Amino acid sequence: MIFIVVKFTARPEYSDQWLSEVDEFTKATRAEPGNIFFEWSKSVDTPHQYVLVEAFQDDAAEAHVTSDHFKKAVSRMSELVATTPEIINVQGVPASGWSEMGEIQPQG
Repeated sequence: MIFIVVKFTARPEYSDQWLSEVDEFTKATRAEPGNIFFEWSKSVDTPHQYVLVEAFQDDAAEAHVTSDHFKKAVSRMSELVATTPEIINVQGVPASGWSEMGEIQPQG
């Protein structure tokens, strides 16, 4: 599995509409063969920052970054960001998706 985390800091004037701006890209990526998950969160510590956690099957990354929706999103996000996004990209993760955390279980 390829595991990727990207931090995007939006320009303040685009921060509130970030998720709507990337919605088409998000839906298209989630529909790609080989996409395992593609999840956005907003930072609780850094204003205007969104964190993308994504995973793909090992052979799916090239199709993702060469897709039309990726190219369109990169162009648009370049206009929306205040800083260059930060990324962690790890290949060969020995997993196929999310696992349950053993230390915490719901009570009651």
